Amino acid sequence: MVAYDNNNIFAKILRGELPCVKVYENDHVLAFLDIMPRSPGHTLVIPKAAARNIFDILPEDYAHVIRAAQKIAIATKQAFNADGMTVAQYSETAGGQVVFHLHMHVMPRFEGTALLPAASIKEDPKVLEANAAKLIAALKALG
Repeated sequence: MVAYDNNNIFAKILRGELPCVKVYENDHVLAFLDIMPRSPGHTLVIPKAAARNIFDILPEDYAHVIRAAQKIAIATKQAFNADGMTVAQYSETAGGQVVFHLHMHVMPRFEGTALLPAASIKEDPKVLEANAAKLIAALKALG
């Protein structure tokens, strides 16, 4: 098994070395908007535990990620008036993983609208901030 790289981009975000547009955080996870979203409100949920992917995360740490992803999905559906949701986790290069710190994608879906290609368009920071405000408000309304 390949060792976890403490210098991956998400580890740097967790340490505060790189910025993110945070929408949710607790003792176990951090959720922030993808800067190259495939749909408006596309959020990444990552564990604070050092885990490369599904093959090396402890089950209890993965459970925290799943619970947070569900919470984000419910709030995102409300905040963006989405018709549905795609929640995805990719492991290893062959599985589509690009950043080797476990993460779940929570992507709102709209009837008749395809997802943008992965890593195709960097979103305007003002749009990300506006989307974050909508999502944070929906999360607060959920309690």
